[in-house]
Amino acid sequence: MYERIKGFRDFYPEEMQSRRQVVNTVEGTAKRYGFREVGTPALEPTEMYVEKSGEGIVEELYAFEDKGGREVAMTPELTPTVARMVVAKQQALSKPIKWVSTRPFWRYEEPQQGRFREFYQTNVDIFGSSEPTADAEILAVAADALTDLGLSASDFEFRVSHRDILGGLLAAFNADVDTREAIRAVDKREKVERDEYLRLLTDAGLADSQAIEFDDLLMTAEADLDELIAFAGTDRVEAAVGNLQAVLAATDDFGVREYCDLSLTTARGLDYYTGVVFECFDSTGEVSRSVFGGGRYDDLIEGFGGQPTPAVGVAPGHAPLSLLCRRAGVWPEEAFTTDYYVLTVGDVRAEAASLARTLRSEGHVVETDVAGRSFSAQLDYADSINAETVVIVGERDLEDDELTLKDMDTGDQIQVPVEEFPGDYDRPTFGDYE
Repeated sequence: MYERIKGFRDFYPEEMQSRRQVVNTVEGTAKRYGFREVGTPALEPTEMYVEKSGEGIVEELYAFEDKGGREVAMTPELTPTVARMVVAKQQALSKPIKWVSTRPFWRYEEPQQGRFREFYQTNVDIFGSSEPTADAEILAVAADALTDLGLSASDFEFRVSHRDILGGLLAAFNADVDTREAIRAVDKREKVERDEYLRLLTDAGLADSQAIEFDDLLMTAEADLDELIAFAGTDRVEAAVGNLQAVLAATDDFGVREYCDLSLTTARGLDYYTGVVFECFDSTGEVSRSVFGGGRYDDLIEGFGGQPTPAVGVAPGHAPLSLLCRRAGVWPEEAFTTDYYVLTVGDVRAEAASLARTLRSEGHVVETDVAGRSFSAQLDYADSINAETVVIVGERDLEDDELTLKDMDTGDQIQVPVEEFPGDYDRPTFGDYE
C-alpha cells in the first residue's frame, strides 16, 4: 500500500467539482476584463531562479539534473516564466499584454495551513503599461473574482503598499542599509516577535533608534502620506507616494476602493517587486496567513534580456482561497449531480445507448449501466451519483413504444411515448404530465 507524498494532495470527484467551479469563476472574471489564457511548462532551467534569488533558492526547489545533463527545476512560480515568454515574442505581441493561467507549482518547503509542496494558482498579469489604471485593474480583477465567488467587503481586505516608498525611506537614513534585507524584514513583521523584527532591521544596517523610527513611519495614515515626503525630502518618495495615491484613486473608478486599505508594512518578500504591492487577507483573521498577493515588477522583463517593459500582476492561491471561502460559507457544495441515468431492463442495450447519445448531444450529463447490474442495483447507483431523473428502458415498455421516467427527488414516475422523448419531457416536472 503506497502513501501519498508529504505536501501533495488527492482530490476526489466531489471536491474537484467545487474546485472547478472556483477556478472557472476566477478565470471567468479575468476573461471578462480581456485577459487571454496561456499555457506554460512544468520545467524551467534552475539558473533562471538562481539568477534572480541566489543559490540558496535551490534548497526550496524541486531541482535536479535531467537525462540530458541539464539543471532543471519544477516551476515554483509563474512570473519568471511569463517574463521569459514575453521576451521571446516581445516585438510581435500587442501591448498591453494581458494573460491569465491556472496551473500547479512546486516548492520544497514545510507544509502548513494553506500551503503545500504542490499548490495551484491562477496568475493574472499585464505587461506594457505603467499607468496607475493597470495596477487598479489588477486589483479590480482580484476583488471582482472574490465577490463573484460570493464574498463581500466584510470577508476580505486588500492591504496596499509601495515598495519604492519603503526603499526611499530607508535611503533617507544616514546609514549603510541593505535595502533588500530591510524590506524582507518588513515582510516578516507580522510573523516574528517584535524584538526579532527590530533585530532584522538592525542586521540590515539601521541603528537601533533608526529601526524604531523607520517602523513608526510605516504606521503613517493615508491622510498623512505627505509627512513621508517631508521626512525623506527626495523626489523618489514623492513620486512613489503620488503613484500610490493615483492607484488608489483609480480603484475608486473601478468600483473596488472599499476593499483597499493602506498598509506600508505590506512589503511582499520577492525581490523583483518595484512599485505598488498588495496582499489579500481574511478580514476576520480566522485565516491567519495572506490569501494571495501581487504587485508591480517593472524591471523583470529587462532583466530577462528584453526591452524595458512595465508589468503588474496578481496570483490567487487556491488553497488559502478555499480556506477563506469555507470560513465565509461560500465554498461550493462538494457534491456532483447527474442529469439522467438510463436504467436498462433486459436486452435493450442498443436502444438505451441511442437514447443516452441523444441526451448527451443536448448537453446533459448522462450515465447508463456498464457493469451488468440488476434493476435495484442500478437504481441504488443512480441515487449515489445524484441522478435527477432515471429513464427506465425496459423490454416490455418498448413493446408498447414507451419509456418510464422516475423523479429521484420525489419518487414520482410517469410513462411517456418513445417518439416524444425527450421533447417536452426533457428534465420534466412530473406534475405537469399527470
